Amino acid sequence: MIMNKGKSILGIIAVIIIAFLLFTIVSPILILAEDTSEGTPGVDMAAKFSIFGGFEWIYPGSSHNANGETLHNIHLISPDNPYGAAREIMEYTYHYSPHLFVSVNPEAAEAIFGTGLVDNIRSNDAYNGYAGSDNVQGTMSRGDAVSTAMVGGTFNPLAIPIHILMGNISFHFA
Repeated sequence: MIMNKGKSILGIIAVIIIAFLLFTIVSPILILAEDTSEGTPGVDMAAKFSIFGGFEWIYPGSSHNANGETLHNIHLISPDNPYGAAREIMEYTYHYSPHLFVSVNPEAAEAIFGTGLVDNIRSNDAYNGYAGSDNVQGTMSRGDAVSTAMVGGTFNPLAIPIHILMGNISFHFA
C-alpha cells in the first residue's frame, strides 16, 4: 500500500517535470524579481528561461510597450492584470510571448542564493562597474551584476519548495 503511494507520487512528479519541460519548449517562462520595499510592487530584474536558450537576463528599464511603459512598473500600468502587461511588453520589445510567469520576492531569492544577495547585486551594479545598459554590446550589465552575486552566494535548492508553499515564489498565467 505504501509502495503504491510512493510510486504514484513519483509518477505525478515525473509528469509535472515533463509538462514543465514541454511547456518551456513552446513558450519561454518569464521569471520576475519583484520587490515591494519601495511601497508599490515593482520588477527589479527579470530573466527569460527556455529549454534551448537557458537563462537570458532582461533589464526591466529597457523593456517597454508601445506607450513607453516599462516592465519595472507593470503593477502601476495594469493593477488588475500586471502579468498581461508584462506579456505585452515582452511581445513588443523582444518579440516573444511568455504565458507562465514566476514571481520571486527578495526573501525567497536570499533564501535560495544566500543572505545579502540583494545588497550584493546593488553593490555590483553601482560600485563594481556593472552599471552599463543591457542593450549595449561590450558593457557590463545589471544581468552581469545579478550573475556575479548569485555565483558568489550559496545555492540552496531545498528553499525553493518551502518558499513556493510560503507564497514567496508564485506562478501566474497570462
